[in-house]
Amino acid sequence: MSALPTVSSLPMLLPFTLLAPLVAMLLIVFMPKEESKMIKLVAAMGMFVSLVLSLYAFFQYDQSLGGMQFTLTIPWIPDLGVNLAFGVDGLSLPMLLLTNLIGFSAIYASWNMEKRVKEYFILLLILIAGVMGTFIARDLFIFFLFYEIVVIPIYIMVIIWGSTKRVTKEYAGMKLTIYLLIGSAFLLVGMIALYLAAATNGNPTFMFDQLAARQSLYSPAFQKVAFALMLFGFGSLISMFPFHSWSPDGYAGAPTAVSMIHAGVLKKIGGYGLIRLGVYVLPLGAKYWAPLIAVLAIGNVLYAAFIALAQKDLKYVVGYSSVSHMGYVLIAIAALNPTAMNGAVAMMFAHGVMAALFFAMIGFIYEKTHTRNIADLGGLAHQVPRLAIGFMIAGLASLGLPGTVNFISEFTIFMGAIKVYPVQTVLGIAGIIFTAVYILRTIANVMFGPRRSEWDHLTDLRGPELVPLVLLGFVIFLGGIFPNILMGMINSGVNSSGLAKVLETVSQATMGGLF
Repeated sequence: MSALPTVSSLPMLLPFTLLAPLVAMLLIVFMPKEESKMIKLVAAMGMFVSLVLSLYAFFQYDQSLGGMQFTLTIPWIPDLGVNLAFGVDGLSLPMLLLTNLIGFSAIYASWNMEKRVKEYFILLLILIAGVMGTFIARDLFIFFLFYEIVVIPIYIMVIIWGSTKRVTKEYAGMKLTIYLLIGSAFLLVGMIALYLAAATNGNPTFMFDQLAARQSLYSPAFQKVAFALMLFGFGSLISMFPFHSWSPDGYAGAPTAVSMIHAGVLKKIGGYGLIRLGVYVLPLGAKYWAPLIAVLAIGNVLYAAFIALAQKDLKYVVGYSSVSHMGYVLIAIAALNPTAMNGAVAMMFAHGVMAALFFAMIGFIYEKTHTRNIADLGGLAHQVPRLAIGFMIAGLASLGLPGTVNFISEFTIFMGAIKVYPVQTVLGIAGIIFTAVYILRTIANVMFGPRRSEWDHLTDLRGPELVPLVLLGFVIFLGGIFPNILMGMINSGVNSSGLAKVLETVSQATMGGLF
């Protein structure tokens, strides 16, 4: 396999995109903690710069050329073959844009934060930058470094600013962190094994494209074992059944902004890693484990949907819904064909925007009513109609309403997966029915019904609070009405990155599978 084509124009675009929130973070470090309004403005400005740069990269990316663009490569540890290498293609660029859309919205979802504001926004900006770094890294060592950076601020933010409903924030933070660290341990072992196997020719490297180009060095047995390690590591992160239980507790225990980032982009690192590192670099291992992934994916879709039906806490409804939706991503990856892979990446983007909007609206509900218990709410559309609109947009996108970006992503997944796993795909489609039941019931019980006088004191979304609704709601409908804006980019990534060729090759490979 030949190396990916690269474009070196604007090599500093991605580093500047990454540095913008970090520069804002450093400015906040030296600001007095009493200047809470200025701290929030600096954080918002840093994320605004990063968002603008990511939008510029998205629309300046040359889809006809494809491959890695806006690349920068600086040797960092030459003896180990580690490079400070950045770049994006049609697979990673939507994830970069998603991170900045949600990161910018998360700043405004936290606008009313009053507890230890300085520390909160410092950690939030580090968290956003860490997630962003995983999507622009072209070197496996750098990818893993950014992934590890993400874990620390999440734990601190959950135990300090988290919720104490149903589970304690300490329990939620520790459970989330333990699962992420166990997954990263398996990922580290797989990474080292892959590095050593690729370095047998005396030229060590961590670069993704060079690891993929050396597939002839990886025996089928090695690929099976290495992919299994990657699957456990990334599968835990994407909340693959049965390694999912940390996720709803993590959502419920986290502050609103962390829930948005957790559901919106943190989980997507798992799906992105399975595609970029698992399928692309270890395709024979992916083919061997694909049947198991497809079975576990249905566990995600159906089991989590059933559990969501029984939840009484708003965050747990959306938390289990998120686990269920990740099942669609997994079955698409297991299908190992370009159509399904397009749908997997599109679904990660669509679900990220939808889940972030959902958690932002739930955060505002809790902030105004001090409860997330569905039975305590009802008729809120009378008092807070703008908040109700945001809640309904997120809910209708979650159930895949045509005209939203979620519909086209789910449809693409089903079109690709049904060719390979017809039974699992039909069961997955049936999961949409359960999704509609718990989403519509939740919307009805929270937003509609008779006006309840105890909520007449509530104030509707206004000023900075409207930013998540306007920005994320706009993206949901823009991607649904003009799907080629997103799908064209992703299709370019699948085809020009060499992934489509890998999928074609592995489909013709003859090797024993699990079933």
